[in-house]
Amino acid sequence: MIGDDIGVGIIGLGGMGNFHARSIRDLGADIVAGVDLVPEQRDRFADEFGARTYETHEALIEDDAVDAVIVTTPNRFHEAIAVAALEAGLDVLIEKPLAHTLESAERIAAAAARSDGICIVGFHNRQAASMAMFDEQLARNRFGDLTHVEANYVRRRGVPGPGSWFTDPELAGGGALLDIGVHALDLALYALDFPEIVEVSGVLRTTFGTTEEYADPDGFGDNWDAEAETYEVDDSVSAFIRCADGQTISLEAAWATNREESMDFRVRGTEAGAQFDIGDTDLRILEAGTAGCDHYTNVDMTGDAAVTGYGEQDEQFLAAVAAGATPETNTVEETLTVQRVIDAIYRSSETGRVIQLKESPPVEPRLEQAAQLD
Repeated sequence: MIGDDIGVGIIGLGGMGNFHARSIRDLGADIVAGVDLVPEQRDRFADEFGARTYETHEALIEDDAVDAVIVTTPNRFHEAIAVAALEAGLDVLIEKPLAHTLESAERIAAAAARSDGICIVGFHNRQAASMAMFDEQLARNRFGDLTHVEANYVRRRGVPGPGSWFTDPELAGGGALLDIGVHALDLALYALDFPEIVEVSGVLRTTFGTTEEYADPDGFGDNWDAEAETYEVDDSVSAFIRCADGQTISLEAAWATNREESMDFRVRGTEAGAQFDIGDTDLRILEAGTAGCDHYTNVDMTGDAAVTGYGEQDEQFLAAVAAGATPETNTVEETLTVQRVIDAIYRSSETGRVIQLKESPPVEPRLEQAAQLD
């Protein structure tokens, strides 16, 4: 199997750490070590995977059986762990986002550039079946020139409860934008092949997390406490991104809002458009033509349900580790671009201004304006 003879250590043994560990094990790699501050987490992990466990990432990095590490800790700790692992020459997969701040992300990127180890970031929706089919149609130039992406990751109610690290700005760095909005933003930038960004505007809101009568019908935040002092993060965001070549992105993300939930992702092109749910297996292509008579064409494509973003991502990581070569996608350079846009959205919301990331190109006068000047 692809992971033969690769020893993997998991740093952060909560739900996501165990999820990756099972995926990696199924691909044939050895789960040799794990790290967590909580003794019960370490005990459960050791029992299931037969792995050594440690209280610190430094101890795991010194374990000679570890070839690669997967980091699934709260965002604030990504930098210290990833930099130490990369300086030791280990290969690293960091769960999204790259870091809790842009400055921290830039330090990780610098360490990755110096290291002999591989470093990728866990934006697994790029590897989902829907996106794989979109990529193939894009490669065949079916869409023409891409012009705009509408990216939605909206929950009607789904705030991680106060008291968890998700709602602590010191640990997470942000709220809904950094937790789930980052998935939609990354996918939009990926679909457009990471164009140069000219300007970013955004508005963040903290509306539901501070109310004493927060309705949670699905019980998503099982430790909900409106009195908690750690709810100082955004629970929704609306943003608009303009690119140097005229492409645009509109982003809606929310942990909670009074609208139907949606993970709808829409791409507009000059020849055709695409629509699917983020991370799903199905893709719809929307076209129009004149053959016979003017008409619309909707083409529905159903992907292999066995192709999951997490599984494909972990397989690509192990393949890269085995080959000693960084994959072409999920690179630190790409995800650093995502982090820069995230940072610009926060700054735009704080200042109430559009954030310029690049000087805008000169605007040609409209024809009627030019005629008036003659």
